[in-house]
Amino acid sequence: MTIAASVRRTLDAHGIAYELIPHPRTETTLETARVARVSEDHIAKGVLLKDSRGPLLVVVPGDRHVRLDHLREVLQRSKLELVGEAEMGSLLPDCAPGAVPALGAAYGLETWLDDSLLGLAHVYFEAGDHAHLVRVPGEAFRRLLGEARHGAFGR
Repeated sequence: MTIAASVRRTLDAHGIAYELIPHPRTETTLETARVARVSEDHIAKGVLLKDSRGPLLVVVPGDRHVRLDHLREVLQRSKLELVGEAEMGSLLPDCAPGAVPALGAAYGLETWLDDSLLGLAHVYFEAGDHAHLVRVPGEAFRRLLGEARHGAFGR
């Protein structure tokens, strides 16, 4: 796999020009940034969460972690927890387990975006496997996530 079909369809539907950047297989955002030679804070990292109301995607810079307690408070969803890799297949059926693209809308997921990603000239995100990044202009990324809710969710 190179790019998940849902990601490609979403990019094409929005008329977004993108670059697919191959890199050696990685398991963490830090590793990905290092081998792809991009700044970790320019990688939009998708984090899947769930509770009894359903799943949601939080997108934070690659050098940050989701402030889960803060998010629970802001969303008034006290039972939010991380989605395990075993459950990811049903939410992201065309992605490798653990490879979470930052495009929640491509999968019908409610999406929350950390504001610190909004001012970047270029943004990188998982293509749906562990060996490719998608690079888009910052303006295009903002269009792709135009319906996402915003806030400060990373630390």
